[in-house]
Amino acid sequence: MVAPVPEDEERCRRHSGFLRRPFSTPPEATMAFPHLQQPSFLLASLKADAINKPFAQRCQDLVKVIEDFPAKELHAIFPWLVESIFGSLDGVLIGWNLRSLQGRVSPVEYSIAMEFLDPGGPMMKLVYKLQAEDYKFDFPVSYLPGPVKASIQEHVVPDSPLYHNKVQFPPTGGLGLNLALNPFEYYMFFFALSLITQKPLPGALHVRTSDCAYFILVDRYLSWFLPTEGSVLPPLSSSPGGPSPSPAPRTPAMPFASYGLHHTSLLKRHISHQTSVNADPASHEIWRSETLLQVFVEMWLHHYSLEMYQKMQSPHAKESFTPTEEHVLVVRLLIKHLHAFSNSLKPEQVSPSAHSHATSPLEEFKRAAVPRFVQQKLYLFLQHCFGHWPLDASFRAVLEMWLSYLQPWRYAPEKQPQGSDGQARCVSERWAPFVQENLLLYTKLFVGFLSRALRTDLVSPKNALMVFRVAKVFAQPNLAEMIQKGEQLFLEPELVIAHRQHRLFSAPTLTGSFLSSWPPAVTDTSFKVKSHVYSLEGQDCKYTPMFGPEVRTLVLRLAQLITQAKQTAKSISDQCGESTASRPFLSWLGFCLSDTNSSYPANDLDDMGQDSIRKTDEYLEKALEYLCQMFRLSEAQLAQLTLAMGTTQDENGKKQLPDCIVGEDGLILTPLGRYQIINGLRKFDIEYQGDSELQPIRSYEIASLVRLLFRLSSTVNHRFAGQMRALCSRADFLGSFCRYHLMEPGLTDKHLLSPVGQGRVASRARGPRLSLRFLGSYRTLLSLLLAFFVASLFRIGPLPFALLLVLGYFLYAAAMTLLTEQGKLHQL
Repeated sequence: MVAPVPEDEERCRRHSGFLRRPFSTPPEATMAFPHLQQPSFLLASLKADAINKPFAQRCQDLVKVIEDFPAKELHAIFPWLVESIFGSLDGVLIGWNLRSLQGRVSPVEYSIAMEFLDPGGPMMKLVYKLQAEDYKFDFPVSYLPGPVKASIQEHVVPDSPLYHNKVQFPPTGGLGLNLALNPFEYYMFFFALSLITQKPLPGALHVRTSDCAYFILVDRYLSWFLPTEGSVLPPLSSSPGGPSPSPAPRTPAMPFASYGLHHTSLLKRHISHQTSVNADPASHEIWRSETLLQVFVEMWLHHYSLEMYQKMQSPHAKESFTPTEEHVLVVRLLIKHLHAFSNSLKPEQVSPSAHSHATSPLEEFKRAAVPRFVQQKLYLFLQHCFGHWPLDASFRAVLEMWLSYLQPWRYAPEKQPQGSDGQARCVSERWAPFVQENLLLYTKLFVGFLSRALRTDLVSPKNALMVFRVAKVFAQPNLAEMIQKGEQLFLEPELVIAHRQHRLFSAPTLTGSFLSSWPPAVTDTSFKVKSHVYSLEGQDCKYTPMFGPEVRTLVLRLAQLITQAKQTAKSISDQCGESTASRPFLSWLGFCLSDTNSSYPANDLDDMGQDSIRKTDEYLEKALEYLCQMFRLSEAQLAQLTLAMGTTQDENGKKQLPDCIVGEDGLILTPLGRYQIINGLRKFDIEYQGDSELQPIRSYEIASLVRLLFRLSSTVNHRFAGQMRALCSRADFLGSFCRYHLMEPGLTDKHLLSPVGQGRVASRARGPRLSLRFLGSYRTLLSLLLAFFVASLFRIGPLPFALLLVLGYFLYAAAMTLLTEQGKLHQL
């Protein structure tokens, strides 16, 4: 048996050009040499091509291999091919880097990759080719989401049917747990997890997510496997004479785990009641839709269990998983498509009576997709994001994902009725069941948003926009009434439905079938609302009504801060205008020190200008209007709250001090005052009252030059102190001129400022002295250089220019001296 090996290797080497000539293993060779693994040579050849050939040629070769080789030889290359595309699960290999691949940057590679991975492309043909032969591939449990991994490692199979009868427990002493997945599952596991395991490259940080190949592929897969039009999924073309491209898995359908009720697979019941498998072609396709949605939800959302969520409420809990902004954007795409998918049911199919009639698996899947697959995991995912996401503008992605889920009517084929004012659209009563069955996602997450908004700087346009977006969505006509109705149903006394309580509030079991045991239409809406809340929060949850007194207090606080933020933005705008208008002309030349005691700290308003302030005011004004509309706040209440917060301006038009109380040792900040200071809403007016020559070196000054000038001026002041005092004591014009330059203005009139009472007079008076610090400013030197350049254009030399500069300044100083003396005479 040793002699034929070189002959076989030679044959494989002759077929190393298989991409130019189709290769097939002769049956007699397989029978003569059963110990030879032909696919290993195919895999080695493909690995070599991956190093030596360009991307386009490699994809062409792969298309040829998929077309020409049988499944028996392709199954060995499948795991390597999937990993080479989506990267390794440990993130070391990046694969094709689909999350950074863009059509406008790399059009050739982008179009080739999208065509190859398209749901009707060569890669899916390979998946279905292997699916027909019932091949299984090992997937390590260690790379699954945390709750799933922990459950399997404890030898407890998770509720989701995605894992049933697939866990391979190792023998005693064995290492590692694996899932035995069919080709479609294996492919989708890698595709979904690449969003999490693959870290973006440094150059891809500024890539727009919606333009990337990965994001667009997600959209194509959702549109293909969860169609919004038609009752049967688009069929895939198969090779002539080949097997069916989309066979259902040969393993028996596993129990279907939903939230609160457990059912079996959609496919199981449908086929078991079919007299002919060809009666409905959708029976061959629905398993892929089930699998795709379960994989996406499990890999993207199932990172938090109810027990883990309850533990995370502790301030000392460590985060187990932190989603990225890109992750959230992809989940939002999934939510939007699921709403469109569910809303594509015809009106007669949506009614409760439709459950009793024979419907296709796809129609029943549309009805079950959101409540049975997504609701609980999305709720826990959002709860974690609301509690742990940084308090910055990136939270906008989470916010829009949440708002997309709350508004399924936006993705319905029919349009919402237009309001009488031409702007507001009334939410139809058709959506009342959705609002009631998702009550916590409206109410509890709204409270979570309030707690975030109360800790953010509402003067920032981006933060103001987020408050405006939430207020606008919740203020849609009839939505608040629906939420209130849902809360009333939940808060009904449980004695009314005590005889039914055991049917749903008890622990669920895994018996029954998904379709055959679909619960009958329950007319008791209170029962359904309670089951929703208890299934998401547990039966011992403490519910805080959204329209109760506690939340209303939070809304009032937010309204106060909105009013205060509007006035702060206006004050910043006015202060910027005043400082620009009142700046002396010579300050542009650097002869006056900059104002280092601004009343307001810098924020993004400083960078965006007056237009940003205008947008902030508009957002906050509309948000306040929507909040008053939702919670029925009157103008009198707002005026009273405004006075209570101390947001009125004083006689100078400036902000008052931060909120504080007077203690034995002075002022003590209240929690509100600390919030005002942290967010820049108020600030103590702190001015430097020490020696101006000893101020810290500013960022606009040259440190070495400032120190040199200080030593020079100190030497001059020490040596000529007597002469300067004599000159300044003169009563004539020369004395006034020297006092204007050598004495600090108003020094003897300064008081040490204190927020409480009158401060004591500065005890130390400084004599006349020379200050050359202004020459150490970048602006001063740049201004002099610019003036010298302009003079050179008029053919004025350095010496004449210096004389003109000294003469001009002498005239300016003489005029200022006369004005200063006249002002003193008027004060007397």
